[in-house]
Amino acid sequence: MRQGTSRRAVAGAVLVAGLACAPAAQAAGARKPVAAASPKVTRGAADGGALKRSQRLALRIYLAPKGGEAALRDAVAAISDPASTTYRHYLTPAQFRARYTPTSAMVASVSRWLRTNGLKVTDVEGAHRYVLAAGTAGAAERAFAVKLHQFRKHGHAFRAPTGRATVPAAVAGQVLGVAGLSNERHMMKPAAKYPAAFVNARPCSQYYGQVPATYQADFKTKLPKFQGKTLPYAPCGYQPVQFRAAYEGGTALTGSGQTVAITDAYAAPTIKADANTYATRHGDPAFAAGQFAQRNASSFTHGGADECDQLGWYGEETLDVEAVHGMAPDANMLYYGAKSCFDDDLADTLLRVVDDNKASIVTNSWGEPEEGEAPADIVANEQAFQQGALQGISFFFSSGDSGDEVANTALRQADYPASDPYITAVGGTSTGIGANGSLAFQTGWGTDKWSLSSDGTAWNALGYLYGAGGGYSSLFNRPSYQNGVVPAQGSDAAYRAVPDVAMDADPTTGMLIGETQQFPSGPAYGEYRIGGTSLASPLMAGFQALSNQNVAARQGFLNPALYSAAKSHPEQFLDVSKPGPDAGNVRPDFADSVDASGSILYSVRTFNQDSGLDGNGAVKKGWDEITGIGVPSRQYLSGFGR
Repeated sequence: MRQGTSRRAVAGAVLVAGLACAPAAQAAGARKPVAAASPKVTRGAADGGALKRSQRLALRIYLAPKGGEAALRDAVAAISDPASTTYRHYLTPAQFRARYTPTSAMVASVSRWLRTNGLKVTDVEGAHRYVLAAGTAGAAERAFAVKLHQFRKHGHAFRAPTGRATVPAAVAGQVLGVAGLSNERHMMKPAAKYPAAFVNARPCSQYYGQVPATYQADFKTKLPKFQGKTLPYAPCGYQPVQFRAAYEGGTALTGSGQTVAITDAYAAPTIKADANTYATRHGDPAFAAGQFAQRNASSFTHGGADECDQLGWYGEETLDVEAVHGMAPDANMLYYGAKSCFDDDLADTLLRVVDDNKASIVTNSWGEPEEGEAPADIVANEQAFQQGALQGISFFFSSGDSGDEVANTALRQADYPASDPYITAVGGTSTGIGANGSLAFQTGWGTDKWSLSSDGTAWNALGYLYGAGGGYSSLFNRPSYQNGVVPAQGSDAAYRAVPDVAMDADPTTGMLIGETQQFPSGPAYGEYRIGGTSLASPLMAGFQALSNQNVAARQGFLNPALYSAAKSHPEQFLDVSKPGPDAGNVRPDFADSVDASGSILYSVRTFNQDSGLDGNGAVKKGWDEITGIGVPSRQYLSGFGR
């Protein structure tokens, strides 16, 4: 990956075997490795032997851009580099297609090669990004010089290649990758998870620190101190007016003239009614005519609770829509609901966003640990990210909610797509908003949970619960834009570091949202507090809409300018580097999630204790694995990077 005429890496070479480019000059008969199923797919799986050669497969073969990968990467680097003469000279979709769409001759060449090996071309994507093919396992093995075996892992049977896929030199410059050799499909997960119905128990604080946690809810039983100090009850859930006061500081900017896109899987049938009810209940305007629109898949699949959990995605969509609208109430919003939570369906949804080119900002609150990511899916996503960068579209992704993922997967790793060098990863803070709307404090989101003892006299440690995702990629090298900002220490200095920026994410200091839920008495609108980096990403997207409005322009792929500004304009970011005034907050919860007919459970949720990240899970001065370079300040709005 190159940057303009300087030829410096700006978006880090992908490390996964098969994704690196082959030399231009190849001996006759040489083959080039291409992105396919990661070797990690078969790690820990039982090999059941060769797949029947007669078994039918459906394949998706991704094509290289016209002019080659290097030319496209150079263009993205230059258009995103504040020092470049082409900085922010964006293309229209028509201009992008004219320069980079794979040609009909490329499609014909790849199609001939597939047919020669006994595969039938069944379709070609409208912009020639990929070719669909079908045929037997034997034909696929010939075409890609692999052996396909059957595997079983965690009770699930699937097929996968035993080695890396390659293509012959004749088409090596035209093929980026192939999906379908493995049918171990990956399901992206929404960063926030929701029960069927949830109601916050009382007491809670209308603003940070309002109600000291001295007594239990019946006001008869005294609560113990935590580590010698009386903690506050958690906020009831911040409302949009509080976020705007804390982050925006009374600016007149409202996001007017800007369009923010949101991608998730599926589509909540009550989303617009819920968002309008929520806004008007909290003093904001409902969506005006034409301000909110949906561009959903024509049908939805794999929505069962044991697959993608379609109902669970409804809450994610609700949070995303209400958070963006809360931060930028006059911005237009486009919601894109993917056909399912599978990688290929979400990748196609990202492509719809860039082809439409209506939005200049896209927020995405979904992902998975890097170990589950297939290289071909990275190729698919980067088709959208690179085209979006050249069209001036900014992509935000939540960094994850499981710290360094060790507690979740037993492997230290970042989440993807948050780790992709072409997007801006949003980490998380625990945030105090005072009575007057001031930003009272910010620290790292990382939570250990303590429960109230059965006799009500002490707090018992239960261990790590959740925290902002971050760390160092196993897929991508360190992009040059992070040099001089991210510490260059040890072996991690070679890799893409996550996150880039941060906003409020802690469920303890989270946002109050409103959603139609399934209560015991039936479906009804209800409100509850929620958090996660799935809150941080849409908050950041709404904030970015104000910045775009202020400069009256798209700002595109942000990271090179973000890290440049961190060095030259540090006042545009609030460095999150200290613990908060309290160790955490006390939180009461209904045992049955909806009312006090059962017991009330009390817990302490701590701050700034994220899982295994550098500095023992605490924030530190400068870039860190929880909050990146920090939280954009009000000065960010006055002219980002200037």
